[in-house]
Amino acid sequence: MKTIILTLLFILAAPLVSAEYSRTYIESHPLQTVAVNGIDMAYRVVGEDPDRPKVVIIMGLGGSNVVWGDTLVKGLVEGGYELLMFDNRDVGGSTRFDDWGQPTLWLQLIKQKLGLPVNAPYTLSDMAADTVALMDRLGYQDAHIIGTSMGGMIAQVVAAEYPQHTRSLISIMSSTGARHLPWPTQRAEGNLRDLAEGDAAAERDAMMRARGFYPESMPRQLMAVFKSGDRSEDVASIQASTLVMHGVDDTLVPPPHGVHTAELIQGSEFVLLEEMGHNMPENVLPELISRMRGHMDKVEGKQAKAARADESVKVTQAPS
Repeated sequence: MKTIILTLLFILAAPLVSAEYSRTYIESHPLQTVAVNGIDMAYRVVGEDPDRPKVVIIMGLGGSNVVWGDTLVKGLVEGGYELLMFDNRDVGGSTRFDDWGQPTLWLQLIKQKLGLPVNAPYTLSDMAADTVALMDRLGYQDAHIIGTSMGGMIAQVVAAEYPQHTRSLISIMSSTGARHLPWPTQRAEGNLRDLAEGDAAAERDAMMRARGFYPESMPRQLMAVFKSGDRSEDVASIQASTLVMHGVDDTLVPPPHGVHTAELIQGSEFVLLEEMGHNMPENVLPELISRMRGHMDKVEGKQAKAARADESVKVTQAPS
């Protein structure tokens, strides 16, 4: 049981912690705070330009906005997009839920396994509502929604519950939460157990904080995932143009999770990336960025063509 709990705590974050990502470029853009959806949210806008298509990126379990790293953020901005990045509730500069306390993980895990209600201070739907409320506050009519890991789950909820705000969806190394999907491999569990004991535990905690993660928030956000349960029906309702990407070496959220996501979303594209696990390694980032930009560029092209066709119809129908 202890091994399973440790695995779940790190399932959406651990491999990212050791990555050496620069965040100088990100932090050159001021972190601002605004009250939305009953909480304060910290955010940055990068590549701000009223004429640029909008992109919203959503980080995973316990991670603040800086975890994305400069390379990915620059890559999207250089593609001609305005980028909104923020701290999910309970991390970074956004409202924290420390007063709620920490869940008894083993008990909540048993309840989740038995299909009983799980105690959680919020859900993935609440976090999706935060995202959309922030978009509304900043005047984003719609945006390309990108999420990684738990952030991918939130992005899926945005696309399902707020289709009018979703220009396209990109779900990276994420899951629908379906019960039939495989658990982490024994190798992944063993690695995490080694990292969560003795001196390694203290070193891991320090690395996480330096990298922009908030370990004390991870159990509460994990409960949000548990409480949200199997979202397959909602994911199957997504109409937005969707790109699903997963690493072939992901032992924490194995590739069938990504396959299932893509199977449920009609017309979606699934890409399985070599040399990528539950992380975004430096050598794979160029392909990740290229595929994201290619997907969004394609959607933008279709939208522009549809807008031109619509305008043509209006002109044709105008009274002489």
